[in-house]
Amino acid sequence: MDVATSVVKAAQLCNTVYVLDGAGLDVDFHLLSPKGETLVFDERKSDGVHTVETEEGDYMFCFDNTFSTISEKVIFFELILDNMGEEGQDQEDWKKYVTGTDLLDMKLEDILESINSVKARLSKSVQIQTLLRAFEARDRNIQESNFDRVNFWSMVNLGVMVVVSAVQVYMLKSLFEDKRKSRT
Repeated sequence: MDVATSVVKAAQLCNTVYVLDGAGLDVDFHLLSPKGETLVFDERKSDGVHTVETEEGDYMFCFDNTFSTISEKVIFFELILDNMGEEGQDQEDWKKYVTGTDLLDMKLEDILESINSVKARLSKSVQIQTLLRAFEARDRNIQESNFDRVNFWSMVNLGVMVVVSAVQVYMLKSLFEDKRKSRT
């Protein structure tokens, strides 16, 4: 069992788990709160997206593969914290550096709102691209495994065809072989 801990302030926590490679493409996942309560428990799942409201403290993320002791797993894990409460202070920092806002057509709040909107959308697009890369990696591993399996069974099939053709040639020759002894 692999365990990771993370110190979290009060925020909304979103985590994403994908098993990219390994037999069965499944793993157990536990998310424990600072009080030791189980917030999320997924048993033998290949993927999962979980969103929980958090409080300040140490959270524990556990990945368990003890049910499959022979095979290793490759896991993609993403942790996103939203609403950290620091953005309000950033907006106050901006306001003390800007003077003469009466002359502008747009207010500082409108500009900050636009910037924060663009920032949020860019962050979301980066997260989506990261998830798509994880899907692509998992699909590629499955595809390579299928390719190897098809090649193996194709070689077995080819071997059987060669053996069958050799037996057929031998049987056909034996039909036309003259078994009488000729005297000359």
